[in-house]
Amino acid sequence: MIKLDRNGLIPAIVQDDSTNKVLMMAYMSPESLKLTIEKDEVWFYSRSRDMLWHKGETSGNFLKLKDILLDCDGDTLLLKVDPTGPACHTGAESCFFVEFDATENYDVIDAGAEILEDLYSVIRQRKIDKPSGSYTVSLFDQGIERISQKVIEEAGESALAGATGDKKNLPNEIADMLYHTLVLLVASDVSLSEVWKELENRKK
Repeated sequence: MIKLDRNGLIPAIVQDDSTNKVLMMAYMSPESLKLTIEKDEVWFYSRSRDMLWHKGETSGNFLKLKDILLDCDGDTLLLKVDPTGPACHTGAESCFFVEFDATENYDVIDAGAEILEDLYSVIRQRKIDKPSGSYTVSLFDQGIERISQKVIEEAGESALAGATGDKKNLPNEIADMLYHTLVLLVASDVSLSEVWKELENRKK
């Protein structure tokens, strides 16, 4: 059984079938996996663009599928492929070419409150463009009742993580709740500025 994460995706490691060299790692959705099997060319799901991604569509460097293996836990795929060109967007054969330096500091991406504005804009655009394979679009297609239900579910999981002292998963649960809340706002035609005004009133 294939185990998807809470976003409906599964990580996929890509390996050159002839050399066994690891080329890259990306995420797949059930639909991208179905397309990969049907077309014998690898399709992924872009989390940043929230849409299906045919590897090589822009660069011409396609990944011809040879075999698919599932790991023992059922939560990671191994795609054995015949690459028609470099797998990395940098032009390198593999995405794994940077030597690991154990003395380097960790770089934490500092995303501020503006990420909510950015995400709201992306979600609103998804509603307009309706790209194929988009999870956000699927929520809009299911209607506002389903979207509201998802907000309730994610709020419950956030509360549970807080109540049980699960500090590790609490940020992830809160992020899921905020994302689905933004989808609800877009579906309801309510702007973030209206929310900001209400939050401003809470300071009084």
